[in-house]
Amino acid sequence: MNNKVHTAMKISSFIANYERELRMGRDIRKKRKVEKATEFVERMKKVYEEVEAVLKKVQEDMKRQADKERKKTKD
Repeated sequence: MNNKVHTAMKISSFIANYERELRMGRDIRKKRKVEKATEFVERMKKVYEEVEAVLKKVQEDMKRQADKERKKTKD
């Protein structure tokens, strides 16, 4: 579930949360280089901004579609 690409965001929820691929199976023990915390924070901010923009657009599209089906009420 966390590793599946979300259709609206075009990335997996794991990558959106942690900005890295989910390691599974044997690759868990692979050594990775440690990155600086500030670089990580900057990358995460960029990911969150991109995801937020995509989700806002999707929300607007969904509202527009729902409004097409709504009928005006009489006052």
